[in-house]
Amino acid sequence: MPKVDVVIAGGGAVGSAAAYFLTEPRGFTGTVAVVEPDPTYRLAASTRSAASIRRQFSTPINIEMSAFGMEFLRACGGGLGDVNLKESTYLTLATPAGATALRRNVDIQRRCGVEVRQLDAAGLADCYPWINSSDLAMGADTPDGEGWFDGHGLLQGLRRAALKHGARYIRDRVEHVLMDGARRVAGVRLGCGDTLRCRWLVNATGTQSRALAASAGIDLPVFARKRCVFVFSCAQAPANCPLIVDPSSLWCRPEGSRFICGVVPADDPEVAVGDFDVNYQEFDELVWPALAHRVPAFEAVRLDSAWAGHYDYNVFDQNAFVGPCESVPNLILASGFSGHGLQHAPAVGRALAEFIRFAEYRTIDVASLSYTRYPRNQPLREHIVI
Repeated sequence: MPKVDVVIAGGGAVGSAAAYFLTEPRGFTGTVAVVEPDPTYRLAASTRSAASIRRQFSTPINIEMSAFGMEFLRACGGGLGDVNLKESTYLTLATPAGATALRRNVDIQRRCGVEVRQLDAAGLADCYPWINSSDLAMGADTPDGEGWFDGHGLLQGLRRAALKHGARYIRDRVEHVLMDGARRVAGVRLGCGDTLRCRWLVNATGTQSRALAASAGIDLPVFARKRCVFVFSCAQAPANCPLIVDPSSLWCRPEGSRFICGVVPADDPEVAVGDFDVNYQEFDELVWPALAHRVPAFEAVRLDSAWAGHYDYNVFDQNAFVGPCESVPNLILASGFSGHGLQHAPAVGRALAEFIRFAEYRTIDVASLSYTRYPRNQPLREHIVI
């Protein structure tokens, strides 16, 4: 069998970020192979993401990773190409029933150094007069450090740089993990039937990570969840609109001269990994009524287009699994991001590269995201999942 030092299964943003940091100058001296079945990334989560970044999380490690993600995006024009970063804020809204939870999250964010502004209903009306705040108790926003960007552009920039620095991209799929006993990965079998030996295997296969982990004896509670994104136009659109997070589970933000939006349906089943059909009924029954209620100007909108993408959703605690498995130490997980993978890809890629090079995390310590919390039933719950 041919041998490489590191096989990265999945060449999306997370996998390509790991390859980027492993192969950057003065970095890892070993060989890196990224196995990705679709170099166009047409159905990849990285491409179909709404591509936004925020620091308004309820888990400190996510706040820290987003801070590095924003730093990385700001510097992209000098190395990876322009990712069209638009800095703005998330405006998180709460009714009286949700005010206590929002205040608790704001306290966590402030302790992590985020300058969160807390607004009561009157403050919301003053700062955002185009919002219907009649049923709201409070809202929160930030002066900087949040926004949105070109997710596909970030992915392609990471891939190009990794290739330039020596990573090998293989157009195929990792179908099965080959084990040396019960505690060590020996290699992988590809869809074409070929095999690769490796010292390290990084599982960054998104919604397919559960099946791949199972072939190594690891139970990964990660399932595909579908999210529809709707694109609409509005003749009387509010100016300087942030990314709105509504108590109804609606989110909405500008995209050029138009807007994109979506909602987390109450019925959120597992879907087949090939199911990318748009649920237009979701817009009619859930999205548009919530839009019209929160922003009266959005009563008159035109639906222009839509698409569907997938979350690799961690049903255990909605946080990612990052790092080595205790029972199979050379199997490294990067999965279960529950919608946060693209914004956290730079931080996760750097952390995984550090662990492979130095056997420790030297910048952001992501040990709290270890898989060990699952078999030990010690969830690290992320309460703000959009």
